[in-house]
Amino acid sequence: MAAEEDCRVLSIQSSVVYGYVGNKSATFPLQVLGFDVSTINSVQFSNHTGYGKWKGQVLNADDVAELFEGLRINNLLHFSHVLTGYIGSESFLEKVGETVMEMKKSNPKLVYVCDPVMGDNGKLYVKEELIPVYREKIVTLADIITPNQFELEILTDSKVSSEEEAFIAINKLHQKGVKTVVLSSSELGSNGLLVCLASTAANGFRQKYRLEIPYIDATFVGTGDLFAASLLAWMHKDSDLKIALEKTMATLQAVIRRTLAYATKIAEKGMRPTPAQMELRLVQSKADIENPQVSLKAQDVSLCNAILRT
Repeated sequence: MAAEEDCRVLSIQSSVVYGYVGNKSATFPLQVLGFDVSTINSVQFSNHTGYGKWKGQVLNADDVAELFEGLRINNLLHFSHVLTGYIGSESFLEKVGETVMEMKKSNPKLVYVCDPVMGDNGKLYVKEELIPVYREKIVTLADIITPNQFELEILTDSKVSSEEEAFIAINKLHQKGVKTVVLSSSELGSNGLLVCLASTAANGFRQKYRLEIPYIDATFVGTGDLFAASLLAWMHKDSDLKIALEKTMATLQAVIRRTLAYATKIAEKGMRPTPAQMELRLVQSKADIENPQVSLKAQDVSLCNAILRT
């Protein structure tokens, strides 16, 4: 593990003034776990879009190129990790890809964690023009990628309706060079359970894990950003995918349960909590972020460490 002073993350995703989503959701957990975090906001809104109304700004490719150039001319474009989340512009995403490639050439040890935020439940959040950029450029640069079920289908142009199909799609990402793939959420479970699948491939061997998660009937925003940031941290601290997955999920479960308990308590009687009441209770979960209490265990479903066929 690198010394703490070398743990520097460049996080590129959305941000909000009020609440926790994108960089606001990722920065605090990373800092609590010992990482210096530098942020570039792909968009900066007053609040997340789940409120129905918002105001703010969207950065374009020229804006991000100018920020990258400022870092470059001051010799500041040196990070141990890059984390990307929501990016809504094709040209912006391409510029990010070019810069990550540049950074990897100067630092082959740089770890790129990509949360390919494109959509969920069969609906795209971004323009279709971003899909080929993710497939052809971003995926080939990523060391760790955390799609949901819908995003896994988009990235691999595959139908994922079973765990077997999910692992086949995940293997397609391995074949493009992604070492670790975590299907952060899926509807592949049963009996009120969601399923998280994870796979790592290195030196011709593959390790696969399955983790069941209780379904909670509530809408949370910013959880995917928290998941990716936590996974980045725990993969760096331990490098064991099973342990990192369990600690990441323990963190997520603690935060959302605390959030729901608080929101339910302050909501009007008989009414569902409002988006403002459902903002993640991140700061209040500091102890859980630092020392997650694992209760959900990941199951090794590798069968054997068979040599991958390419």
